[in-house]
Amino acid sequence: MKNFELFLSESGISIFYVKIGLGFLFAFLITFFSIPTIIKISRRKNLMDEPGVRSSHLRKIPNLGGIAIFYSIGICASIFAYELFDLYKFLFASLIILLYIGVMDDIVVMRAYKKLVAQIVVSSLVVIGSDIRIRSLFGIFGIYELGYIVSVLFSIITFIVLINAFNLIDGIDGLAGGYSVICSALFGISYYRLGEYNFPLVVLSVIIIGTVLAFLYYNLSNYRTNKIFMGDTGSMLLGFLLAFTSICFIDIFIDKELPNVPRYHLQSAPVVAVAILILPIVDTLNVIIIRLCNKKSPFDADKNHIHHKLLKLDLTHRRSTFYIIVYYLMIVAVAYYLRHININLLLLIVILLGFFGAYLPDLIYRLRNNKKITI
Repeated sequence: MKNFELFLSESGISIFYVKIGLGFLFAFLITFFSIPTIIKISRRKNLMDEPGVRSSHLRKIPNLGGIAIFYSIGICASIFAYELFDLYKFLFASLIILLYIGVMDDIVVMRAYKKLVAQIVVSSLVVIGSDIRIRSLFGIFGIYELGYIVSVLFSIITFIVLINAFNLIDGIDGLAGGYSVICSALFGISYYRLGEYNFPLVVLSVIIIGTVLAFLYYNLSNYRTNKIFMGDTGSMLLGFLLAFTSICFIDIFIDKELPNVPRYHLQSAPVVAVAILILPIVDTLNVIIIRLCNKKSPFDADKNHIHHKLLKLDLTHRRSTFYIIVYYLMIVAVAYYLRHININLLLLIVILLGFFGAYLPDLIYRLRNNKKITI
């Protein structure tokens, strides 16, 4: 690969744009041509997702799409964004562990505590081994630099929460995949604007976009024989990678002196990252609050997720996904526009808008029922 880069530089061709173009192309093609084989094997071996309490589908559907996502990202990131694996030694090992745990859960359904133990191991590898940590809260609740132990524990919890939060929003066609594309695009654009030092993260974001777009072609298919879900394998991988990219994003704005690395400052960086990932964060908090208020376990399955509420309004999966993504993109736009105001005020605005979006479908549903009763 380094010889190839040398050849391109001598030819006057930008290595970065070649990596982006080829990374996207190969990520898309690998996933696109892998999924039909996975669907065929899943149907032959009856490795299917059975409709359950939380399900919004009525038939058995293959749920091993996450294997294709891992396969594509694993190959393309290792080739086109290999600098990340040089810099963060435990990153690839963490992806392998998540693949194993995800496939096991998709096939035989693992116990929750076993998944949690694996997620703790994976998060610890990256946080402690690769030093990917939230080192500062930039003044949120008056807290700035975090001590090492607090930083490690807080970062591990953040990884675990986001991994499971992405798993929870994967309830209707296109939502987890579509939201992953949007998050990756927003982080990718941000990294691109922040300079050459962050280009490997831009390439990783583009690779994620390419592989997920290919997956969405099948996930949103109207033909049942082509349809596939990403399963826990895909949602955990994407949740982990987006947690990784968001923490890297926050870390860029910590004022530190490194050779040949530009210094940036944006006090609201953590809140902007929260705004980008606001859907899984708010959805998870919302269902936990509802379950606790109903005196149920936070881990009990139910249909109180935002996407379930939109389906209750007789919307299709595609329309529900579209409305959710558009609304939460609006929150990102608000956070970006107000990024220079007080960080605590901005966090409050983002959280309130997030929860308003979670309860807006309930409000619409009640208004509709009241009109019917009146008539």
